[in-house]
Amino acid sequence: MAPIAIAKEKGFFEDEGLFVSVEAQSNWKNILDRVIDGQLDGAHMLAGQPIAAGAGFGRQAELVTAFSMDLNGNGITVSNDVWSKMKPNIPLGDDGKPVHPIKADALKPVIKEYKASGKAFKMGMVFPVSTHNYEVRYWLAAAGIHPGFYTKENIQGQIDAEVLLSVTPPPQMPATLETGTIHGYCVGEPWNQQAVFKGIGVPVVTNYDIWKNNPEKVFVLTKKFVEENPNTAIAITKALIRAGKWLDTPGNREEAVKILSMAQYVGADEVVLANSMTGTFEFEKGDKRSMPDFNVFYRYHATYPFYSDGIWFLTQMRRWGQIPESKPAAWYASKIKEIYRPDIWEKAAGLLVAEGKIPASDVPITDGYKPVTADFIDGNKYDGKDPIGYINSFKIGNKN
Repeated sequence: MAPIAIAKEKGFFEDEGLFVSVEAQSNWKNILDRVIDGQLDGAHMLAGQPIAAGAGFGRQAELVTAFSMDLNGNGITVSNDVWSKMKPNIPLGDDGKPVHPIKADALKPVIKEYKASGKAFKMGMVFPVSTHNYEVRYWLAAAGIHPGFYTKENIQGQIDAEVLLSVTPPPQMPATLETGTIHGYCVGEPWNQQAVFKGIGVPVVTNYDIWKNNPEKVFVLTKKFVEENPNTAIAITKALIRAGKWLDTPGNREEAVKILSMAQYVGADEVVLANSMTGTFEFEKGDKRSMPDFNVFYRYHATYPFYSDGIWFLTQMRRWGQIPESKPAAWYASKIKEIYRPDIWEKAAGLLVAEGKIPASDVPITDGYKPVTADFIDGNKYDGKDPIGYINSFKIGNKN
């Protein structure tokens, strides 16, 4: 949520003539419901939330996004016990430290050991349509570990599952891991680094390694709000684009950490937030590595709502059964155009260019689709214009 806090604290909302109050919410479902019901005008959401709301999974509503909040920022952490069993399966580099990225192949024998002793292997994730759910599923399935299907009867998504995934609120994840209720989790920062600081777990992989420069959160308004307040939608987007640029301007992250550590925002210790926000990430205690792209808010056109990013989430919803029936490729393209609104982003960015606040080179020349990429942990190719081919390319998952 950093761009929202920065837009508020640095006066970017005010510059656009907006009076904005920022309120923390208790959970992702509450955020979704309050935006749909009009109690909140807009909110940062999990990228999958507005997509699911328009695609038939969960509560249905017409929601739109004109702004992508960030790239990367998540990790997968396991308990100390699981890590001690995984470590012998991981090759070491010349420095004696584990070679990254760590694939779930190293976890596979641990899961078998749990099963042999009659114990289920349980992991937490943030929400059924969160990036975290799809990322941990992708990581597991890439190693041949089945993360389970969703059906109308099994909304937990645990049909055929070798790992039982369940929703755990992010701030509760370290404590839930410590008690042994779950054996690992996928979450955003600062909750992976919190496990390191507390000495209760080890982050093993980041989502940068699962899908390089993947989209993470989005800012969401209702379609009705945008239709009734088109200039306000553009003004909000302008302020958020400026906030993203400020966050990625060298030298500003230390101040950003101080702002985010405030109780009304993230409320975590500065030292925990700084671990990832200032370009490093700590895996095993003492194994701190340079990760300049762990949190990206503006570079690589991070704020632009690419159709291909949204379609990726639709493919994963179909892959795991949240979209229960096969759809033609044209459905994916038309559905995402109802939800992702790059036209609003382009109007906002055009005004910022005219005002001299961003350079014209920061506006992508695009049809809304990123080039085909194989920047995934399994090397699989993703083409947003061929969603059916992509879905069918996986060994584990629904077809078509």
